[in-house]
Amino acid sequence: MSRLFVAVVPPSQVVDDVDAFTEPRRLTDSPLRWTPPHSWHLTLAFMASVLDYQMDELSERLEHAAARQHPFEVRVERAGAFPNPAEARVLWVGIGGNTEPLVHLSAAARSAAVKAGIEVDGARFRPHLTLARINPPTNATRWLRVFDGYRSPSWRVDELALIESHRHGGGGPRYEILSTFPLG
Repeated sequence: MSRLFVAVVPPSQVVDDVDAFTEPRRLTDSPLRWTPPHSWHLTLAFMASVLDYQMDELSERLEHAAARQHPFEVRVERAGAFPNPAEARVLWVGIGGNTEPLVHLSAAARSAAVKAGIEVDGARFRPHLTLARINPPTNATRWLRVFDGYRSPSWRVDELALIESHRHGGGGPRYEILSTFPLG
């Protein structure tokens, strides 16, 4: 049984740009637990429990879903907090540009999983990169102001990734890309 998600992984030049902007902020004394840049991704669909026999059908359905979507441009911009800025548990940066295709890809990825008999997390899709986790919940207004003016270079989304989340003690999950599916 595997914990999987379908995601868009930003290219290294975008990760490097966001990382360069966040680096001096990570060095401050704060309650934020920063996520490592190599783990940044835009989750389109999360599946907590996928059985081995479901993998082939899921992959086939994701391949078809990706083929129906043409590549498009997005960028990282703005900031937000879950569940809200006053009691933030997660600090994130959003995705701007032509985000409508991301909404369609999320719906298609969720549909592919459901048709393969896999239960999908039902949370509303909000395209973002998780920068940090916060415990206990904290007012993140000042962090939102810092990141609100940030804008990354734009990039071309041209594939989906099926990623497995491996849980292990200490440093958080480790992500492994199992397959990629080209758009268009």
